[in-house]
Amino acid sequence: MTSKKDLSERDICTKYIQPALVKAGWDTLTQIREEVSFTDGRIYVKGNLTSRGKQKRADYILYYKPNIPIAIIEAKSNKLSVNAGIQQGLNYAEILDIPSVYSSNGDGFYEHDRTCTDGKIEKELSLDEFPSPDVLWQRYKKYKGIETQEQERISSNKLGFFYCCVR
Repeated sequence: MTSKKDLSERDICTKYIQPALVKAGWDTLTQIREEVSFTDGRIYVKGNLTSRGKQKRADYILYYKPNIPIAIIEAKSNKLSVNAGIQQGLNYAEILDIPSVYSSNGDGFYEHDRTCTDGKIEKELSLDEFPSPDVLWQRYKKYKGIETQEQERISSNKLGFFYCCVR
């Protein structure tokens, strides 16, 4: 029998992270995107030569509504600690302006809440404790200062327009 420590990062995603997300109420077709590239990579110039650096790619980006990313999850193999991907996730979250960042090695989740909603910025969660879409949507709205239905409607339309037309 294979040990969890022998599994690849991709196996950790499919066998542990994805089932935890589904159990928490996330829709795999409309709210979860895997291995999402969101930059083309830095351009390096040396004399007359140019080259492009590596693309930035998040293991998971979670969406509450189409084109509104509200959380990032960085997966790591089980040989690493549960929080091993948190710094990488935080870097991506800063670029994408996303408040909720997670790291996982399949044993649980390490959460960094940039809104400090419950008074703790970072904490460890079991696989069964991953927040629902509604919980993270409320956190996102607080982070963005969205307080009324009208503000929510306008921000949804603006973000939808931004993502469909700027890509």
